[in-house]
Amino acid sequence: MKGQIVKISSDLHFVNSEDKVYPCKCRGLFRKEHIIPVVGDYVLFSSDKKIIEEIIPRKNLFQRPKVSNIDQAFLVTSLKLPDFSLNLLDKFIVLMEINNVEPIICITKSDLVDESELDKINDILDYYRKLDYKVVFNTELDEIKKLLKNKTSVFTGQTGAGKSTLLNRLNPNWNLEVGEVSVALGRGRHTTRVVELFELFDGKVMDTPGFSSLELSAYSKEQIRDAFREFKKYPCLYKDCMHTKESECVVKKEVNDNNILESRYINYLNFIGE
Repeated sequence: MKGQIVKISSDLHFVNSEDKVYPCKCRGLFRKEHIIPVVGDYVLFSSDKKIIEEIIPRKNLFQRPKVSNIDQAFLVTSLKLPDFSLNLLDKFIVLMEINNVEPIICITKSDLVDESELDKINDILDYYRKLDYKVVFNTELDEIKKLLKNKTSVFTGQTGAGKSTLLNRLNPNWNLEVGEVSVALGRGRHTTRVVELFELFDGKVMDTPGFSSLELSAYSKEQIRDAFREFKKYPCLYKDCMHTKESECVVKKEVNDNNILESRYINYLNFIGE
């Protein structure tokens, strides 16, 4: 049978197939060949023996947390406590772009900023909208519910930004633990521990401890460059241009002409420098 791993506890892998969940173990060959199933994996398994026999090739795979086959990621980004961070937002976007996951920017705590500051932030968000990134506020629950349909989604972002609070509002039955934000440190404490895949509004949602590894060192500079959508709008004379020190670089010109958001370009330079 074909199914999907929705939860892992010790050596038990809970496989959902045709609206029934089977607690399965893996065939011995997995350990010998260092095959590690993760939540989100589609598998072939024996419903009688309760043994996972094969992992179907993945769309994508993340290591921390260990999840796979994600369609889209809600990047939960607060405007205060913790403060709005374009560097962190762009890093999440790059990570998702490289792994073939559609990023959705989800803004929280807009009530904690004044109107003038919110106007400035909206101007920045308009730039992302023009790049065809979806932007939603956590108060737009109906819109978020529509986006969940027929997709496997993950909610991630800044610690303490309100991921669990938002998921609780979408489905109060979960009653997920909400972490407080340290005023001194400006960041929250991790509350979610076990990765689990839930069905929600005709889609699937993973609640995770968050992407604890945002290191981009595993990816090439070219992969990071190609994760910036706006760069593709302005092709340079040289196909392999890295948009750093090259003369006649079109991208650098567009940054100077304010057609490319300067913070995005600065973040790009920082990321490839890492």
